[in-house]
Amino acid sequence: MIRFVLYGVFGWCAEIIWTAVSHAAQALRAGQRIDVRLAGQTYLWMFSIYGAGGFAFELTHRLVGGWPWPARGCLYMVGCFVIEYCSGWAIKRLTGSVPWDYSQARWRVHNLIRLDYAPLWFGFGLILELVQRLIDAAEPALRATF
Repeated sequence: MIRFVLYGVFGWCAEIIWTAVSHAAQALRAGQRIDVRLAGQTYLWMFSIYGAGGFAFELTHRLVGGWPWPARGCLYMVGCFVIEYCSGWAIKRLTGSVPWDYSQARWRVHNLIRLDYAPLWFGFGLILELVQRLIDAAEPALRATF
C-alpha cells in the first residue's frame, strides 16, 4: 500500500508540474503573458492510475533491468501509452468522457493518447527507475513509521 501511495503522489506531482510548464510554454509560443502562478492540474482518477502504473512499472523493471537504457526507455514508453490508452478508455466508458483533452493535438489516437508524447514517456520511464530506487531505500523507514 505504501508503494501504491508513493507512486500515486509522485504521478500527481509530475502531472501538476508538467501541466504548469506546458501552459507556460503554450503562452510563450502564442506571444501571450505567462501566468506567473504556474498553476498545474491533475485529476482524482489519476492517483489510482499512477499508483497501479507504478506496480506495472516495477514488474517490468525487474524483468528488463539489465537491458540497455534505450531499450528500457522504449519499452517504458510503450507501457505508458498502453496504460494511458486503457485507463482513458475505461474512464470514458464509466463516465462518458476522458479527464484529459487531446482533441486539438495533431498526433492523437482516439483522443486517449498523444504520439508526440513518446519522448516524454520514454524519459518518464527512466526517471521512474530512480524513483523506484528512492522508494526501495525509504521503504524500511516508512514501514517502521506506519
